[in-house]
Amino acid sequence: QYKQRARALPRNPIPDHVRVFDAIAAGDAAAAAEAMGVLVDLAHLNEAGFWDVAQISTKPLVSTHSAAHALCPATRNLTDRQLDAMAETGGLVGLNFGVAFLRADGMKNPDTAAEVMIRHLDHLMAHLGEDGVALGSDFDGTMIPGWMGSAAGLPGLVAGMQRAGYGAALIEKLCWGNWMGVLRRIIG
Repeated sequence: QYKQRARALPRNPIPDHVRVFDAIAAGDAAAAAEAMGVLVDLAHLNEAGFWDVAQISTKPLVSTHSAAHALCPATRNLTDRQLDAMAETGGLVGLNFGVAFLRADGMKNPDTAAEVMIRHLDHLMAHLGEDGVALGSDFDGTMIPGWMGSAAGLPGLVAGMQRAGYGAALIEKLCWGNWMGVLRRIIG
């Protein structure tokens, strides 16, 4: 009966050629993960998959590395509606450092200024508040801003936050404090 019901559901197209799962199977997997205290990461889901998980989730919604669709319309970036739904759950978005997810033109161009990242942080905080945003990175092979280069370049982003008027307490939240908060809310 389960297989028959699952086959009848429409499939959700997922970007990046990730294998497509039936919505019901994904929902069952997310519910089982939550029951075990596992953080369910929404970062690689398309919008339909996001809403499938949001519908069954009882925990804060988290995307470990995403950006604002309003500023860069990449398929994995989060719409304002998604951000608002995440805020309602006390969720969190970690800012993706991949330039193709940051730039309005979607280009993989390492000449991407820290100010572009700050605009995304500002937009995310406008929807999720200061406690719902963090640094998410993505240092595993995606093209990041050239000035950053690697994790060793993170002080350059912190300097950009300071230039934008972010205070020390907010920078601490964005760099690590908000991750600790959401992990406590999810896994105890």
